[in-house]
Formats: sequence, structure tokens, C-alpha cells
Amino acid sequence: MIDLIISTVTQGLIYSLISFGVYITYTILDFPDLSVDGSFPLGAAVTAVLLTKGVNPFLTLPIALGCGALAGLCTGFIHVKLHVRDLLSAIITMTALFSINLQIAGSNLPVGRATDTIFTAAPTMAVLGSLSLLMRKLIVSLIIIVIVKIVLDLYLKTKSGLLLRAVGDNRTLVTSLGRNAGNVKIRGLAIANALVALSGCIVCHEQRSFSATMGTGQVVFALATVIIGISLFKRLSFVKGTTAVVAGSVVYKACIQVAIHIGLPANLLKLVTAVLFLLVLVLSNHKGEEIIRA
Repeated sequence: MIDLIISTVTQGLIYSLISFGVYITYTILDFPDLSVDGSFPLGAAVTAVLLTKGVNPFLTLPIALGCGALAGLCTGFIHVKLHVRDLLSAIITMTALFSINLQIAGSNLPVGRATDTIFTAAPTMAVLGSLSLLMRKLIVSLIIIVIVKIVLDLYLKTKSGLLLRAVGDNRTLVTSLGRNAGNVKIRGLAIANALVALSGCIVCHEQRSFSATMGTGQVVFALATVIIGISLFKRLSFVKGTTAVVAGSVVYKACIQVAIHIGLPANLLKLVTAVLFLLVLVLSNHKGEEIIRA
């Protein structure tokens, strides 16, 4: 039972990086970024290839970040510079990324047990070698999430971060300050997709595999976790949005684990995800867009 709890919390932490990305696009930018379903497996695909080539596992983290940022830049460029509607520009990028991921790593690429990951690499073993693999996954994931959360919170307080937050609420204000609102939006999409790809990277380390279909439904999951987190802590003003998102991710993963534990077939998990998302929307007593902007 303890192992199941640790595994669930670890999964919630890792996948909260996707929620960070969706938190930026939907809550801050008010941008329906479906390219998440493509940038998540992109991070995993790049990571799987690099690991099988013998690249230092810790080096795969910034590389995945960079690849995700490029995906976000593409979505932003199509939307801002080519004047394609936000939803369509995200769909175009998501569709293109599916083929790109196949070209990078094929439909499925396992990472051999003999290959080191961030959970088994020498630096990790030197510090946490006395712990079980399950505990190492939890601690390493927690450290990464805390670092990302702190950096993201600090960034949102900077001038650049405040402009990013202003674009979603009042584009005219940003323009009146002499800033290009389109460029600010592109930057936000790049940051969001970089975080999503980082999540895919860590999932690849954790599961030791890449699958071309692993991104399917991730945007629905992330939306649900953002809404759950915001709903749980909306009355606690001192709780930061990023903290609420992490909590929402863990709660959502716990719900999925309960469904598995009671014997629900694995091929119905996506249906459970959709139903849970619907329940979250209904129980929140708001329309979807109103909740997301809360």
C-alpha cells in the first residue's frame, strides 16, 4: 500500500509539469493550446533516443526543454505571424509533431535496463544509493518539481512575467506600454511547451520507454488538474497557482489509481479521464472557460 501511495505521488509530481504548461496557456494566456498532446511525446522521443545513444541522462533534461520550446515557438509563430486562429494553430503543430515524433523515435522505443537514467545515474546513486528505486524516483522528481516551481514563480514576478500575465487579461494594456503583445504570447507558448516536453522527458526516464501515442489525452488531464487545483484552493489566497496545480495533479492521479485498484480495465482509463474531467467541470458550478480563468 505504501509503495502504491509513493508511486501515485511520484506520478502526480512528474505530470504536474504538464499542468504547469497548461496553467500558463489556459489560465494566464487564455490560449487553447492543444499542441501539448504533441510536445509531451516530443520530450519523451528525444530523451529515449539520447539515452539509447549513451548521452548523459541529466543532459536530456535541458535538451527536452529546448525541443519543447521550439514546438511552442512554432505554435506561436503560426498564430501571431501567420494570423491563424489560436485553436487551429495548436492543432497544426500537434499534427505535425506526431509525424516528427515518429521520425525521431519510431512508434515505440524502449530504453534498456542497462542504460542509466536520472534515477540510476552515478550522481543520484552517490547521494541516494541506499534508498529503493521507488524512493529515488520520488525524491528526484520532487527536487525537479520544486526547482521548476520556484523558478516559474520568480519569473512570473519579473517584468517579463507580468507582461505575460497581462496579455491574457488586457492585450491593449500591453500594447499601450510599447510592447508587442504577439511576441509576449509566443514567449509564453514556448515556456509552456518547454515544461510539457520536460514532463515527457522525465516520464521516459521513469518508464524507460517512448510510445507515439503517449501524448493522447494529456491536454484533458492537464486541464482537469488545473481546474481541480484552483477549485480546491480558491478560498486560500496565500496558496500560489503553481502549488494548487501540483496538488491537483496528485489528486487526479490518485483518482486514476483508485480506478485501477478496483479492477477497471486499462483500456478504459482514457474514458475515466474524460468522465472525471466532466465531473470536475459540473461540480465546479461554472462553465469551462470561467473556471479556467478563475
